[in-house]
Amino acid sequence: MTLSTEKTIDQTAAAILRNNALFRELPIRSIERIAALGRLRLYRKGTAIFSQGDPGDALYAVASGTVRISASARDGRVAFLNIMEPGDSFGEIAVMDGLPRTAGATALDDCRLFVIQRSDFLELLRREPALALQVLRLLCARLRWTSELVEESAFLPGAARLAKRLLTLAAVHGRTTDKESLELRISQADLAHFCSVSRQIVNQTLTDWRMRGWVELGRGRIVIRARDELLAVIRNASGVAGQGAVSQPVT
Repeated sequence: MTLSTEKTIDQTAAAILRNNALFRELPIRSIERIAALGRLRLYRKGTAIFSQGDPGDALYAVASGTVRISASARDGRVAFLNIMEPGDSFGEIAVMDGLPRTAGATALDDCRLFVIQRSDFLELLRREPALALQVLRLLCARLRWTSELVEESAFLPGAARLAKRLLTLAAVHGRTTDKESLELRISQADLAHFCSVSRQIVNQTLTDWRMRGWVELGRGRIVIRARDELLAVIRNASGVAGQGAVSQPVT
């Protein structure tokens, strides 16, 4: 590799970090030092970036593509937790405490990720108080997000849980089709994994909502036509979690 090529890669990494929520508030010189420590890696669609239980040896920042975060039970059941897009970081929990990964990460399409090894990242935290504070904020957001998921599973019935997860995912990953509609590209099977309910419940509930004119269903897509009605499903559900507003996934 030539010197000019190395410089180009460093500049590309710095641009990625400047657009990342975890690093963007740092001074430019700090970002450039971090860029020199990490590496850009390509992960093909469907590749496991790491698995639940793996050593927490690196922190990841998404440069391009999307990554799904999921957890598995011993009986084979899988729960989808989040989707990471450009500007997001993941893998920080195991990096911070040195324990095995709490979840797995899979490339949903071809991805470029900026990867910083754990030893380098911990040394950065010692030198960069602003970065340490950002990590604390991120960890607190992760904790709040996890707490909300637990509340949903404990208190919300299937239809309300589906409405909340559908609205949350559409708010972050969907696209506006007109003034009042949101389109989300997702299969019913994947949505079931996000809600921790059966595929049958998802299909029955979405079919009912389609007949009411609340959603439109297509192959691998759901269009939300009546957001207020879905919010009412959440509000009317019993339990503490059903009384809250729809939040966005942490990144």
